[in-house]
Amino acid sequence: MKIGCCGFARGKEQYFKTFEIVEVQQTFYKIPSLETLKKWRDAAPKDFEFTLKAWQVITHPPNSPTYKRLGYKPENCGFFKNDDIVFDAWEKTIEASRALNANKIIFQCPASFKPTKENIENMRDFFSKIDRKEIFCIWEPRGKWDEDTIKKLCEELDLIHCVDPFKNNQVYGEFQYFRLHGIRGYNYKYSEEELRKLASICKKGCYVLFNNVYMYENAIEFKNIIREEIK
Repeated sequence: MKIGCCGFARGKEQYFKTFEIVEVQQTFYKIPSLETLKKWRDAAPKDFEFTLKAWQVITHPPNSPTYKRLGYKPENCGFFKNDDIVFDAWEKTIEASRALNANKIIFQCPASFKPTKENIENMRDFFSKIDRKEIFCIWEPRGKWDEDTIKKLCEELDLIHCVDPFKNNQVYGEFQYFRLHGIRGYNYKYSEEELRKLASICKKGCYVLFNNVYMYENAIEFKNIIREEIK
């Protein structure tokens, strides 16, 4: 099992000493230079794992408020559209993954990405065209998707279904990839009871990434609970 945070919740030197994985968030907003990403990789221990979020140009439409950090709003992007700008965003994302030596990329979709015929066809077209280069593609749908549709798409497109296990069930994937967003929102601190419940859900080889205000503290607490249960 690998436990960490969505983003460096502390300085990198301290973080590398505390955890063995981080999910890079910067690649979602604005992809850092390859030189910067390589420096992160070189500064981390050899067995430290990076995962990363795909650039928002692939998943989020131009009206998304997340583009404020990018500084401009690309046109005709998001929702896996069959457009050069989306496939170019994938190439930049895969370049970032190589710089980090990361083989897991998370596609987090906005709640506005709904299970319409057009969106599903866009997904089929996108994932059938891209060269994954032995990358695990991890999909986190956040709109009103039914489990059957999610499972069928993940099976067909070879995707790992990502969930917050306190809110949804993972319906497909050769390993679990959990993102913990806070039971009542980002400004949430998980209790010991809740973390022990989380431990009972996790299987061998599970990825657990906290994404709440208290992510650093909760991740450490969860690591200690897992160590205690292993003894």
